[in-house]
Amino acid sequence: MATSAEDLYQKALGLSEEERAALAARLIESLDTEAEEGVEAAWLAEVERRMEELDSGKVQSIPWEDVRARLFGKLNAPDQG
Repeated sequence: MATSAEDLYQKALGLSEEERAALAARLIESLDTEAEEGVEAAWLAEVERRMEELDSGKVQSIPWEDVRARLFGKLNAPDQG
């Protein structure tokens, strides 16, 4: 008997947050079968640039807990439109 996407989703909810994130990344990666020429090199250069900025102190990271709180605050705020 084939497993439906809904069944898989329900089972995935039983995984830890880290396991769900890893699964999501792998699923997204499986959709990305062909990258344009130069894309990987450009991403590598960007990652290296950002790492250098962090290492040099030019920029500071923001703890995930703070980012998450800000995001949820925006999502839960009444519409100001």
